[in-house]
Amino acid sequence: MIDFEVPEESRLLVDTVKRFIEKELAPLEQKVEDSGTVDPDLVRDLRRKSCELGLFAMTYPRDVGGGGLGTIDSCLVEEQCGWTSDALVRRAFGAIPGPIIHCQGEQRERYLLPAVRGEIDVGLGMTEPAAGSDAAAIRTTAKRDGKDWIINGTKHFITDGDFVDTVIISAVTDPEKGTKGISTFFVDKGTPGFRVARVQHMMGMRGVNHAELSLEDVRVGPEQLLGEEGAGLSQMLSFVNAYRLGGVGARAVGMASRVLALATDYARQRKQFGKPIGEFQMIQEKLADMVTDIFGVRMMVLNTAWEIDQGRDPREKVSMVKFHASEMLGRVVDRGVQIFGGMGYTKEFIMERLYRDARVLRIYDGTTEIHKMVIARSLMKNGVPAL
Repeated sequence: MIDFEVPEESRLLVDTVKRFIEKELAPLEQKVEDSGTVDPDLVRDLRRKSCELGLFAMTYPRDVGGGGLGTIDSCLVEEQCGWTSDALVRRAFGAIPGPIIHCQGEQRERYLLPAVRGEIDVGLGMTEPAAGSDAAAIRTTAKRDGKDWIINGTKHFITDGDFVDTVIISAVTDPEKGTKGISTFFVDKGTPGFRVARVQHMMGMRGVNHAELSLEDVRVGPEQLLGEEGAGLSQMLSFVNAYRLGGVGARAVGMASRVLALATDYARQRKQFGKPIGEFQMIQEKLADMVTDIFGVRMMVLNTAWEIDQGRDPREKVSMVKFHASEMLGRVVDRGVQIFGGMGYTKEFIMERLYRDARVLRIYDGTTEIHKMVIARSLMKNGVPAL
């Protein structure tokens, strides 16, 4: 028998996260939206409270101080995170890039453990002007100079690039080896030649800046090489599926659920022609489409998370979740704006912000078009999978 019951321990965790978001984060949303930033003193306070509850770095292994959550529990938590500002979630619960888990020796003490404790912030520098969804197309180089490495290149759209203390930079160390010739390095802020060239302001996601990073003859020692030389791309991609599933798929379910709750309440209260608009069939159709869309994606997320927890590698399913969840969110929030009418289009109401924030999910971590290509190619090569 297939059991869809959520274990009591998982329910308690989800309830704790939900209460924390409602009490500590939700009241700050408009302030972050208006200012475009999260005050450093506030960040410290949120992290202190989060750490006290064991909510910081929940997905990282227990042996490095994390919460050790499995994939299903991580996705259940990410659903709750979708109900509030991404900037506040990142500051309160941590946004530690996956490759950092490959730290060895002194790197664990210098980067990994402080990051998991919330003492430092680490960014991920993959994307370049000529390398977005095609992560292997990077042009940043790292060349040996004695024992050191000299890094040159440009990164852009780097999330929190202006905020973090250090960035994991991907660079080509051996152009003759193709994807096996890419390595990753820790580059600390303040290193000569490394600077934030500009902040790239986005349509949505206020409070989380994206930056263009310039590296001009940046010298780093051998201790800055993360893991083995040539393992950079595999390090970068090893965590991507987990993020696409939780940070995009499950988070989209949470964001869409919030839109649905707002739209349903409004449909009950708003009256036109002497009755609630929720009694009109066209509004009912929109609400029915929204809840059905959300339910379908949630089942996709949890099924794929279960497979990962069983030790399987459902990468095609992750691509299905990533593109379908992001497209679903776009449809749901568009219907939400339509139900609210003129109020949904004003900055006085949250729906306008949710509409802007939702749009980027169809772009980052592989566009919808890229993931459809991955799925189709798998079908052509391997046939229809066991769904």
